Amino acid sequence: MAIGPPSSAIYLQPPISTSIQGRPLTVTVHPSALFSILDHYLRITTPTSKQRVIGTLLGTRNDTNEVEVRSAFAVGHSEAEEQIEVDGDYHKMVLELHQKVNPKEVVVGWYSTGGELDSIAALIHNFYAVETGSNQAIHVLVNTGVQEEGKLGVKAYVGAPVGVFPNQDNCAFIPVPCELKLQEAERGGLDILSKAADGPVPAYATELETLELALLEVISMIDRVLAYVQSVTSGKVHGDERVGRHLLGTLSATIEGLEKNRLESLFNSHLQDTLMVSYITNLVRSQVEISSRLVLLT
Repeated sequence: MAIGPPSSAIYLQPPISTSIQGRPLTVTVHPSALFSILDHYLRITTPTSKQRVIGTLLGTRNDTNEVEVRSAFAVGHSEAEEQIEVDGDYHKMVLELHQKVNPKEVVVGWYSTGGELDSIAALIHNFYAVETGSNQAIHVLVNTGVQEEGKLGVKAYVGAPVGVFPNQDNCAFIPVPCELKLQEAERGGLDILSKAADGPVPAYATELETLELALLEVISMIDRVLAYVQSVTSGKVHGDERVGRHLLGTLSATIEGLEKNRLESLFNSHLQDTLMVSYITNLVRSQVEISSRLVLLT
């Protein structure tokens, strides 16, 4: 017998495994996976049709159950009146080929584009929950920003059945922390791609030009930090303790054992090495050109 007025609340059944072995703590997405998702969206959609695209996420899980999404591939599907059909045969074939090249990567979930989660997304999530086995399937939702008042963004979710007797099309998506991770070797390529959005694609930069751009970026960062510190000390902005501790730790690690004269000496030494490498490269190029011309003359 119920006590009090009838309630309109719904019952949420927690994920099958709420321990650290089943539910992910954080989701890390590599740029290569994100580019694959955006490329899939640009190839499928048209200016008049902004349909949803879906695909499989591949990656790894560590001992603390942190999910690292390293790659992704597209999967065809069709939607019609609260029904969906996923090309499971194509998914299995591509997954088998991918694991021959990267056997350590397994299915960790799926992705889709758009800004909303509906019953169709619940059906797709149920399909990938079977693929991930005992681990929670990850859903990465990429908002491309083309919808009205849409904002670019990447969010990650895990699913939980809804209701006392949950159905396949009833699912509550629970958000989990998501971040973008890139290697230092990828930063240069990402910088070039970001600059290409504002104009023509820049030409390949030499080491000196790359060093100049890096120094200008460091100077810009220092100016932003200095402006923030001045705003906090003057009382215009309320200071963040986490930012202050991070700045203190960074300055302490930089200043210890690195005096001004020592820093200038290291910088000049590196600059001389860079100039020497550039000079030797030009010299070798000239020697190869002369050698090729002599061969033609003989």
